[in-house]
Amino acid sequence: MKRMIIQGGNRLSGEVTIGGAKNSTVALIPAAILADTPVEFDTVPDILDVHNLMIILESMNVKSSFTHGFLEIDPTQIIEAELPSKAIKSLRASYYFMGALLGRFHRATLTFPGGDNIGPRPIDQHLKAFKALGASVSENNGTVHLDAPNGLHGTRIFLDMVSVGATINTILASVRAKGTTVIENAAKEPEIIDLATFLNNMGAQIRGAGTDTIRITGVDTLQSMNTHTIIADRIESGTYLAMAAAVGDGVMVHNVIPEHLESFTSKMIEMGVDLQIDSDKIYVPRVKHLKAIHVKTMPFPGFATDLQQPLTPLMSLADGDSTIVDTIYPKRVKHIPELQKMGMNIEAHDGMIVVKHTDHLHGAEVSAGEIRAGASLTIAGLMAEGTTIINNAGNILRGYDRIVWKLNRLGAQVSIEDDSSVKI
Repeated sequence: MKRMIIQGGNRLSGEVTIGGAKNSTVALIPAAILADTPVEFDTVPDILDVHNLMIILESMNVKSSFTHGFLEIDPTQIIEAELPSKAIKSLRASYYFMGALLGRFHRATLTFPGGDNIGPRPIDQHLKAFKALGASVSENNGTVHLDAPNGLHGTRIFLDMVSVGATINTILASVRAKGTTVIENAAKEPEIIDLATFLNNMGAQIRGAGTDTIRITGVDTLQSMNTHTIIADRIESGTYLAMAAAVGDGVMVHNVIPEHLESFTSKMIEMGVDLQIDSDKIYVPRVKHLKAIHVKTMPFPGFATDLQQPLTPLMSLADGDSTIVDTIYPKRVKHIPELQKMGMNIEAHDGMIVVKHTDHLHGAEVSAGEIRAGASLTIAGLMAEGTTIINNAGNILRGYDRIVWKLNRLGAQVSIEDDSSVKI
């Protein structure tokens, strides 16, 4: 168990560079096992999820090496093997191995994935797609068995709800299937486009990624010919933009894709933050006065559910009451009692989060229930007077590339330590 120690009250200034997108990376690594050649990725974020995925690869005799943002994966000697349940349960995105293994071997067995507990996130749409492609599906004692002894065949699949995970898993399973697969009501997130770009560069035939209809014509082989550079992380970008507005004296955020952040930056501008947006960077000047806003999370290109929590501490500085309605994960409220411990005037009722103006935050001992709750507490800790201790900080490290180093370079006082009082 790790905890983050934050000495609050320091204003931040300088420059920070955003890493590769976590939500792309955790799909691209399982996708790599579909290749018949070694593959290479650049701008890979140094996060715990990457290291856990590498452990899963190792269990299948897939060698990987990761240094300075460069990840090499060699799936040419892959074998079917039982996957390590501890690593599977540590991150929800391990379920992408279902689609990838089904696409590669026409069968897969996985324990039910873990990850952040932010309310119900069923995989019924994933399993519906696998069945439509010709796989039999059975579940028992938290384990999912997939089998397509006659191979997978293209079909038309309508997702009952817009799901990033189900869209990605369907792509992974069908990219080497026979015939053409059409996914309707597909998710449109940039990370799906990133995955399709990677696969197409290896010879896949995927059209329509980024729209609600994706067409995949199966191919017999996928061969990597170049290094794939992962897109910038829009959630990390938004987190640092909110942080810079809340406690910054002028911060330049580099390696940003502004088009991926328009729903978020428009809300910051509405609050009164004078963002200076360039083609690949955004400057956040010191903020003097903020207005209350109302946020409703939606599938992309709407306001991302992953950014409602990092924006919350900034909302507490605004005049009046700000509100958040999360239509994606209404139960994503683990950060609220923790922020209350720090003195924030925030509450949730009837499916709405209300953030009232708060003049003063004080350090406290709190817990990061999941990744984005941890990001919210980190920003609040930087704003607060005194010392904040965030327990379960491993959740923060799962999703934020070298966060302690980046924060300290901006002038923060942050450290990570093992909690020796916790017996593992």
